[in-house]
Amino acid sequence: MNKFTSLLLGMTLCVSALSANGTAPSKLQQDGEIKQQEVDLNKFQNREVLKMAQAELSKNLPKKIDDYTMLVDVQTKGLTLIYVYEINTGVKSDDTVRREDHGRMRSAIVKGSCQSSRRFLDSGISLSYLYNSAASKAKLFQFDVSKKDCPDFY
Repeated sequence: MNKFTSLLLGMTLCVSALSANGTAPSKLQQDGEIKQQEVDLNKFQNREVLKMAQAELSKNLPKKIDDYTMLVDVQTKGLTLIYVYEINTGVKSDDTVRREDHGRMRSAIVKGSCQSSRRFLDSGISLSYLYNSAASKAKLFQFDVSKKDCPDFY
């Protein structure tokens, strides 16, 4: 939010507070209300960004990612963008995939997200990657990534 908008919000708060009870709010009260309005505005803007990203990413689904992975859905929940994948595990059981591939995949997902989605993460938007078995539809993995997961990339 720019300084002019902040000033305008502050003036509006003062006028509305004066008209409500006839006394001027303290500077601390004004600052707190303005900061809360900025947080609310940022959350609203982030939700709008998420809606647009979801709509754009969903246009071409399902989408083949590699020989084993298909992106099948993109969802939002709160301030989180959720990518839903299906993995063709071949002859491996779901339990074997969970046991053998979890660490390697988590590391790759976090690193890739921190490098390629910095704008989302910096603005308070989190990412979630949900992997299901293409055969059984059972959940295999879910990796949630937020800015705090990327200290080495900032």
